[in-house]
Amino acid sequence: MFTPYEVCIGLRYTRAKRRNHFISFISLTSVIGIALGATALITVISVMNGFEREIRERILGVASHATISGFDGGLGDWESLIAAAEDHAEVAGAAPYVESQGMLTRGGRVQGVMIRGVAPALEPRVSEIGGYLVEGALGSLEAGRFNVLLGRDLARRLGVEDLGTPVTLLAPKARITPAGVLPRMRRFTVSGIFEAGHSQYDTGLAVIHIADAQALFRLGEEVSGLRLKLDDMFDAPRVSRELAGSFQGRYWVRDWTKYHANFFRALRIERTVMFVILTLIVAVAAFNLVSTLIMVVTDKESDIAILRTLGARSSSILSIFVVQGTVIGAAGTLAGIAGGVALATHVETLVPAIERFFGVQFLSGQIYYISEVPSEMRWSDVAAVGSVAFVLCVLATLYPAWRASRVQPVEALRHE
Repeated sequence: MFTPYEVCIGLRYTRAKRRNHFISFISLTSVIGIALGATALITVISVMNGFEREIRERILGVASHATISGFDGGLGDWESLIAAAEDHAEVAGAAPYVESQGMLTRGGRVQGVMIRGVAPALEPRVSEIGGYLVEGALGSLEAGRFNVLLGRDLARRLGVEDLGTPVTLLAPKARITPAGVLPRMRRFTVSGIFEAGHSQYDTGLAVIHIADAQALFRLGEEVSGLRLKLDDMFDAPRVSRELAGSFQGRYWVRDWTKYHANFFRALRIERTVMFVILTLIVAVAAFNLVSTLIMVVTDKESDIAILRTLGARSSSILSIFVVQGTVIGAAGTLAGIAGGVALATHVETLVPAIERFFGVQFLSGQIYYISEVPSEMRWSDVAAVGSVAFVLCVLATLYPAWRASRVQPVEALRHE
């Protein structure tokens, strides 16, 4: 098969044993630097993906993928609406809820909270709150018994140490008495404590039975709305639009991207900034090729001059050194991709092994909500890192290759 002589010479320069060992050392460090930069970039981005996944799952384990509510704040015929919502092929489950703000007090301590009334039999269809309970059970919420589940941090701030501790709930619905207008108050018993791993819920959410919430907030048979769980949370915006269309605009349908848009936007911005910062490491390693190839050009000036006298064009000389630099860059990029994929897919086993070996814990469970280092490698990120690293390497070869194409045969051979 015919191969252009520029490629043959460029590959030969790459494989040949150079007389200048320093040039060989610089070439090797360029390859290693590119590989380490790509490995670090893939690994860090994968770990950030893992943290984002954990946070998203923890938030949506207590929240919901989508909600359906009435425009006037209440929802009457919610049983038939559940059946209509679950008729959608991508809705995995639906459950009613009542939600309002209130205050919990105990022993002079007061905390503002979000009160959520749930149906214990239906709630597992849409949330994982039962799995987040560290004490008690979701089934302890029974209509008329006025039990409550508290987030761990909320319980700590109220001084609740044991199950069975009474707390007083003040609802914003006022009642008129001979003494004047007073807030509605009701004593609840703590029957469970959960830890969702997100401060918004662990410090500010109290869960009660939906019937108790309806009685407390004087809703009658109405609920605040329905919470939906979808087969794929990333399809929530599309499914929400389809449900809103099927209901002909009679209900307000919102998805999780609307509730937590700022938070997840901040995570994406942080991930993008980290990608740019770590790309600079790859750029530094890639541009080491500039010094490597300039020294190669200086070392090969006589060869270049001979090729020019034999009729080689300037573009051919440029192609020779572009090939050489591209091969070095490709080797470093491929090694970095292999190392990054291997490390990213084994972070969750390597980090515990390092912690056991050195007797340390990087993420203490007493300080951080996520005590393990998660990782989620995405091939799209691997492709992006590989492409960026390779393009930077190719760009780094252009100036030295241009310098080589400008070598004058007479000047190069004068002292030979």
